[in-house]
Amino acid sequence: MRPTPAATAFTAPPLGLLFAEPLRALLDLCANRLKHLPHYEGDGHPVVLYPGLGSGPLGTSDLRTYLRSCRFSVHDWERGINTGPEGRLDEWLEPLAEHVLALQEQSGKRVSLVGWSLGGIYAREVAKRVPQAVRQVVTLATPAHSLGRGNHAGTLYTLMGGDSSKLTPALQAQLAARPPVPTTSIYSRSDGMVSWRGCVEPPGTEVENVEVHASHLGMATHPEVLRVVADRLAQPEGGWRPYRRRVNRASPPSR
Repeated sequence: MRPTPAATAFTAPPLGLLFAEPLRALLDLCANRLKHLPHYEGDGHPVVLYPGLGSGPLGTSDLRTYLRSCRFSVHDWERGINTGPEGRLDEWLEPLAEHVLALQEQSGKRVSLVGWSLGGIYAREVAKRVPQAVRQVVTLATPAHSLGRGNHAGTLYTLMGGDSSKLTPALQAQLAARPPVPTTSIYSRSDGMVSWRGCVEPPGTEVENVEVHASHLGMATHPEVLRVVADRLAQPEGGWRPYRRRVNRASPPSR
């Protein structure tokens, strides 16, 4: 039985994993360039991608390109580089929610939200604000249950001018609550930036945790991650089912 956030202490990843992140991310990118990705047939519904802290449109470009090839209507979050929220979180998130409402109105279809790391927090919070417009949420290495501890990302946030003192216990509890829509959390035990245990959602209805073997910085380019995201998005609306990995069966020997 996998540990749940409530029963597990959150500790930061070993420094060895942290220092290996840039090289591992490069290897994840190379693997994506060399490996053939399966085709999933999307229904054209809108998908919004939220980048991780310090990343932007370039960081999610591979994922956007792949999802577009699967016939999803893919949209960047349109806020440039993710340097963290500014001012009051509720007010800062309002334009993100309005963006999703506009896409839903234009397309006539509910919108799926995909967020990487801190971007996953945005996706979850937007879904809580406008659940009627959101089809599902997929997060990549988002430590929603350990934002105040067990992560190296907080140091990066502070270096970028962020104010971590606003992360009060009450706010942490708010952010840990999962959205009222189908939710998939993709995590890696070898994540060098955040506690993988903090990414794990407690059991519930229409919620799942999918383990991959990727670096934190390479989450948006790793072939395994891209396959999982496309698989989740390709489900028919109202027909959500837990993820099942494809099994590659060898061809029978010739006689």
